[in-house]
Amino acid sequence: MLTALSVAMAVALITAGGIVLRCPMYKCMGDTPLPTASFLAILFTSGLDVGLLMFPLIDFEVYASEPDYAFASPLVIEFGFWAGLVWSFYFLTTMYFCAIEPRLKLFELGPIRWIHNGVVIATCAFTAYLFLIYLPSYIEGIDAWLTYVIVGAVIVLAVLSSTRLSVLRVLSLGSSSLFCLLILVAWLASDLGVAGLLDQLAGLTAYAANIDRFILPLNEYHGFYLSWWFAWSIMIGQFVARFVNGMETWKLLIAILVVPSMPVALWFAVLYSYFAAGQAIAPWITFAMVGVGMLFVINSLDSLTRLYSQNLGLTVARLGLYRYVGMHVVILAGLVILYQFTPFKIEWIGMIVIGLYAAVYIAMVQRRTEVLSR
Repeated sequence: MLTALSVAMAVALITAGGIVLRCPMYKCMGDTPLPTASFLAILFTSGLDVGLLMFPLIDFEVYASEPDYAFASPLVIEFGFWAGLVWSFYFLTTMYFCAIEPRLKLFELGPIRWIHNGVVIATCAFTAYLFLIYLPSYIEGIDAWLTYVIVGAVIVLAVLSSTRLSVLRVLSLGSSSLFCLLILVAWLASDLGVAGLLDQLAGLTAYAANIDRFILPLNEYHGFYLSWWFAWSIMIGQFVARFVNGMETWKLLIAILVVPSMPVALWFAVLYSYFAAGQAIAPWITFAMVGVGMLFVINSLDSLTRLYSQNLGLTVARLGLYRYVGMHVVILAGLVILYQFTPFKIEWIGMIVIGLYAAVYIAMVQRRTEVLSR
């Protein structure tokens, strides 16, 4: 599995670089273009999930103690797992769905269509599953039944939100704003100060110095992260490509690769200061993290539910509101249970997506005349 990930990573990064060098001024336009701020908000909240909020404090301890990560600080490692190069997957797939898929229409073919949407549904449910298993770590003493109730409510709200693009857009903008506010509040409550924050951010320059370490999987845990990014990549590319508003290729690269990495860097720098100083996070901040995490889950689920429901024709217009909500809630809740009580893993989904990448590359070679036509 790690070998397949290594090959896929190398090919994806080379392809992304080649696209920028060959077609830097190509104008990317989706079928539902949105203002840049809305596009970035949807990209950020759809392309990340609750793990951004709930993983770091756990991960820092792992990175500080295991020799595989000794080449850099835990802050740099976490940033490398969540930001920077890994966002190039989203750039690559967004470009594909803007420029190539309208010509090839591969994802309208029966087998690829069903496999792809199965991946979307399974990855969607994985987001809710992560929220289910990590919620007790942030709400001490929460009863198991209440955890299920909260996750169930999140799924219902997400499915309802997916019925209207206007709601999805407002939630994305609101979640992004609240996340920035959470960063500010957590920083003000810490002992970091301005100078300390700048020092932490300066330390992230070590990411650039060690960027080669993040291209290939360091170990099984890094492989889990890369599989997770691959699992997300095609569906996020297909979803956000709809909202691109005529950006040139190089601008789209900056919008996807650089802009989301900035708040991620700030958030991780603030959280790492708590870890490094041994400072406990105030319960009210933890509660705020859970609240913003819930919004992130809703954003991720509503985006992906809207995507696969449209791809498969399982829309409100066809089913009616009540059947639509009931069907998708049952599908997602059922898969959450499947993740919890079976050996079902996100790594398997990542391997399927790598297979889809391979199918796309083969088709592009076979139909290269169509691909290269202006």
